[in-house]
Amino acid sequence: MGIFKSGNPVISEKVFDKVFRSEGDVMTVRGTVNKFGIMFIMVLGAASFTWSLFYKGVDVMPWMWGSMIGGLVLALIITFKKTWAPYLALGYALMEGLFLGAISAFFDYAFRESYPGIIMQAVLLTFGTAGAMYAFYHFGIIKATNTFKKVVITATAGIAVFYLISMVLRIFGIQMPYLHDNGIIGIGISVFIVAIAALNLILDFDMIEQGAAHGAPKYFEWYSAFGLLVTIVWLYLEILRLLSKLASRD
Repeated sequence: MGIFKSGNPVISEKVFDKVFRSEGDVMTVRGTVNKFGIMFIMVLGAASFTWSLFYKGVDVMPWMWGSMIGGLVLALIITFKKTWAPYLALGYALMEGLFLGAISAFFDYAFRESYPGIIMQAVLLTFGTAGAMYAFYHFGIIKATNTFKKVVITATAGIAVFYLISMVLRIFGIQMPYLHDNGIIGIGISVFIVAIAALNLILDFDMIEQGAAHGAPKYFEWYSAFGLLVTIVWLYLEILRLLSKLASRD
């Protein structure tokens, strides 16, 4: 089943190969969309909570770091224990919402004078990009061919390694050149990463459609919705990073 290949690390060809022989209820596209909708509502509600705490003068750093760590732990568990996705996916959405609300509030406060509305722009650009990617996929403008998948997967892996190296260097007080700069190269890097995150959506849409067509087990609706949310969150954060670089140039 070589067609099941995604750049999203939580939705991969091996995952489908291991669980594809389902004798019970099977995954559907509508079921996956519904579950993603539930998770997204959870994200919005949790984000509103930490956002409001920030503007009430509450220290949200514990919320941000706690939810970031909690989300990472839940993501790893879901990735390696796929059958647990129906029980943990909403918890992951809650953690991501708390994290996004807190970090978005920090960005909003930092740029409220130089770039008012930066969060709304990041949200609208994320929605617009996701909608455009779905339209490109649905109408066959961008097709998830094997070559396309390999290029996106390789680029995504390269970005992951790049970020990992950057994190290790920061532990030793060394800043990765250009990654956080607002110069032409730094902005170019952010544009490239945003593009790769967006292209991952094409692979995710294809994975969900192919999984439903080939009868993946029912719990894969939650797992696939979780995987799609991972990409959406990544895309939003990278767009926010790009906008902050552009704002800091003024």
